[in-house]
Amino acid sequence: MEKFQKYYLSLLILVIYSNLHGQVNCNAVEGEECKRACQIYNEASDFQGYRESQEAFDFAIKLCPNFSHLYREKSVPYLKRGDFITWKTLIDKAVELDPKMNLGYRGWCKYQFLRDYKGAIQDIEALENIYPTGYLGYSSNGDYELHIAKAICYSALGQKEKAISIIENQLAKKDHNVGLFDHYQLGVTYFELGKYDKALENFEKQSKHNNFAENIYFKSKVAKIRNKDYLDLKMKALKSYDEGKTMKDDYTHHFNKVYRAQIEEL
Repeated sequence: MEKFQKYYLSLLILVIYSNLHGQVNCNAVEGEECKRACQIYNEASDFQGYRESQEAFDFAIKLCPNFSHLYREKSVPYLKRGDFITWKTLIDKAVELDPKMNLGYRGWCKYQFLRDYKGAIQDIEALENIYPTGYLGYSSNGDYELHIAKAICYSALGQKEKAISIIENQLAKKDHNVGLFDHYQLGVTYFELGKYDKALENFEKQSKHNNFAENIYFKSKVAKIRNKDYLDLKMKALKSYDEGKTMKDDYTHHFNKVYRAQIEEL
């Protein structure tokens, strides 16, 4: 206990700013020890990756071993550092304790970090079984609603028609908020099937919503295939790329990401 108190004090000294995105209402947690574990979770989550926070999570887990938030938050630094075995052990425990909260997150991480497309689909579809007609939430980076993420996984597995069906169905929902790259991913999938009218239609929609180098590049590819002037689009794509208007992710590369060399070779 003394060792924990020492590290817990060090943790509090590290306070620079408060990150409230993962805060839990501890008053709703049953049991005094679990309430205390919840409080530790809220405080330690602001300093993700520090030794003190990991030790605080360990202490909190001893207080309340069924509080899934602790396993999930403790798993994140291992994921970011590439220790996927330790990450999986911890996130699997979180999913076991609370599948509703953690299935979507684990599924997205399987896709984003491991390119485990089948595993990601399995998790997202398990979440769909819990919410068969409802909202599934977004990827942890906020770029995709999870139905769209599932479609990307099917596309990566070569099931292009199924991917298109999923995305089209999701975009048709009145309550769907169009993501940063929804129409682009749909357009590329149509392009890969040689359906250039549908591809261009979605690239144009993407341009109005959120334009970037990759989208312009594929518009130029369609123009070239149709023996139309594509050089202006190619130069615009290069300019956008150099200006940093590209698909970005802090940890991995986007599906259907395009690089400058590819644009230059067009």
